[in-house]
Order: sequence, then structure tokens, then C-alpha cells
Amino acid sequence: MELRELAMQAATIAVEAGRHALQDQINPHDPRSTLAIGQGTQFTPDIDTRLIRYCRTKIAALDPMDGFWEEEAGNRCPGGRYWCLGHIDGPVNYVRNMAEWTLTISLFAVDEKDHASPVLGIVHAPVLGLTYLAAKGEGAIRIRRTIVGDKREKIIPSTMTSLNGSVVSFGMSYFPNESEKVLQIVSRMAGKPADIKRVGPVSLDLCRVADGSYDAYFEPALHSWDIPAVSAAAVVVREAKGTLWRWDGGHVRWEGRNDVVATNGLIAEDLNAYLIGR
Repeated sequence: MELRELAMQAATIAVEAGRHALQDQINPHDPRSTLAIGQGTQFTPDIDTRLIRYCRTKIAALDPMDGFWEEEAGNRCPGGRYWCLGHIDGPVNYVRNMAEWTLTISLFAVDEKDHASPVLGIVHAPVLGLTYLAAKGEGAIRIRRTIVGDKREKIIPSTMTSLNGSVVSFGMSYFPNESEKVLQIVSRMAGKPADIKRVGPVSLDLCRVADGSYDAYFEPALHSWDIPAVSAAAVVVREAKGTLWRWDGGHVRWEGRNDVVATNGLIAEDLNAYLIGR
């Protein structure tokens, strides 16, 4: 199956999983009893287990490829392809009945030099009625649910050429040292962009760079548990002709922590002056 068709089929699975997650979200619940947090872990609503199991079963039936990204660590082979299924991205938003949370699916390909990179990405935001999908070499699209049916649109980044008057988004974690770093950058930058937003989650913020809603996004510390969300959105950004790099201009490392910056490709230099000069 070609990547484009595979992306469409995977998106259908994400949408169906999203229906289950949305139904769970609107049921009465106590946010104090549905969250667990530990050092070095993410918030994890109980429904995560059911969603991962559902998506795993459906994806394996669609095309098992060479396995799943996390399970095959250390056993990945050149030429292999591995599915990466994300937990709910934006779980605090989810538990607090906010709209900004997503489900993500990506597919990694390992080249002959044993370098892995995502080649297919799905980001589905059930409450917002938005699904972003992209496959390497095929461009990126957004599917919007409307009262007259689904509307499929090709997406491209904005044409803003300066940080002045732009709309920039940023992310930060609940670790104090990481948050302090990004807030200092935001403070120095204030007054240049028309607006600096902190909404989240990372997958949705990156897709909003891809579709031109935001001109840029940056975050100082994305962790291993962010890889599913970031990898899915990375394909969307790049196929929309946006840029996604580490702050030093290097490639994103798909095995660990990263600082990342995504832009429309036109304001990267303006933004980097604040990131590198931190």
C-alpha cells in the first residue's frame, strides 16, 4: 500500500479512536482521581491504555510493518518500518474538559545507515473536528468536520517574513528549570510578535505552524515520551513546506530529548536570535 493511502487508512483509525476518547471525556469524572504523575513521566488518563490497545489492534490489521517503535528499540533494522502510537497528547487539557488534545500516529522508516525518521504522520483533534495527515513526498492536508460534511484542504505555512507582527507559540513542561528558560525567552521577545501563545499540546501547535495559524513554535525540552506526538506532527510540518529543527540547526533526535523550533521558513533567523542568545 502506498504511503498516501496508508495515511488515509491510519487517519480513519485515529478518528474512530477519537470518538471513544471524546465519549470518555464528556462523561462525569473527578480530575483528581484520573491523573497520575511521577518524576520523568507524563500525565496519563486511564483511557490511554484502552486507546493504545485499540489503535494497535487496528494498525496491525491494516499493515503490521516491522513492529512498533518502542517495542523494537535495539532491534530495528535498515529498511525497516515501525509504527509509533501516541498516548493522548495534552492529557491535562483532556482531563480538564478542554478542547485542545490530540491522538497521534506516525510511521518511522530506517535507512541503510540505520538512521530513523518519520515518513507518515496523523494528528487528530476530536473536539476541534480537525485531522492533519501527511506522508513523505505527498504533501500535507487538513480535514475539517463541518455541518455540511468533511472538508479536505491542502495546507501551507504563513508568508509572514518578520517576527514583528507575527503569532508565535511556545511550549514548556512542569519541570521548573525547563520552564524558567523558556519564560525568559518569551519575556525578551515580548513586544515583537502580535501575540505569543501558550495553548498546546505540541502536536497541535506544530500543525498550526504547518497550516499558517501560527508563524512559529518553540520548546526548550521535549522528552522521550513526546516522540510519538512530535514525530507525527513533524511530517505534517515538513510536507507543508515548513521547517522543524533543533535550536542549533541540527536534526531532531528521535531517541531522546530535544529542543525544537518550527517556523514557516521565513522568520527563522529573527526567532533564532532569541533562542541561541538565551
